Amino acid sequence: MRAAGRVVAQTLLAVQAAAVPGVRLRELDELAQTAIREAGALPSFLGYRPAWAPTPFNGALCLSPNEVVVHGRPTGRRLQDGDLLSIDCGAIVDGWHGDAALTVHVGEVLEDDARLLQATELALAAGIAAAVPGATLLDVATAVDDVARAHGYAHLPDHGGHGIGRAMHEAPFVPNEPTPDAGRHRLRAGNTIAIEPMLHAGTRTSRYRTKKDGWSIVTTDGRRAAHVEHTVAVTDAGPEILTAPGASQGL
Repeated sequence: MRAAGRVVAQTLLAVQAAAVPGVRLRELDELAQTAIREAGALPSFLGYRPAWAPTPFNGALCLSPNEVVVHGRPTGRRLQDGDLLSIDCGAIVDGWHGDAALTVHVGEVLEDDARLLQATELALAAGIAAAVPGATLLDVATAVDDVARAHGYAHLPDHGGHGIGRAMHEAPFVPNEPTPDAGRHRLRAGNTIAIEPMLHAGTRTSRYRTKKDGWSIVTTDGRRAAHVEHTVAVTDAGPEILTAPGASQGL
């Protein structure tokens, strides 16, 4: 999984550098597909079709600009100065998956977007810090949610992270806010989970909808969102981020 995580991290860095005004989302996805395959890996997302999806996913990246919270499809849309773009990537190496996401400013950095992204990154850091042996998923969810609430942002109410390993999405569901079941799952050394806050600038009663493409989830009020994610191993020495640039070698 470390090998898959390194491919994801390297691909995200390459795509981040290329995400400039005028570039098409489809071009970023082509870059990612090339980077993943040249690293000896396979894209996790390409052709992926969960039970709820009307069609297989059409790219190696979820590319979600502005009001698109997650699952944005690669299209011919050109990035514009001032866009806020979430980039989600998965890769497979020897049957093991890595999954991570980051959000980037395209060109001009807007002050409101900078605050939103900073809070989302802080929420991810808090969730990762809570992922230790003996903790529960409630501890992780509460850590993420506390940061979101402190900064005045909201989550998608029924979206979150997941277990990961031989499949991209495995049990358990990793919520971003406390749920009745979260306290029942206790973490132990050897668990690997993807933690992924998705914060938006609306209120906790704001709604979202899925676009006609069957994948892209957008805020109904048009407010912007940010999404960040890491694949994390729970170890006796503390959480290990498998999708961080420069992550350690090994299996």
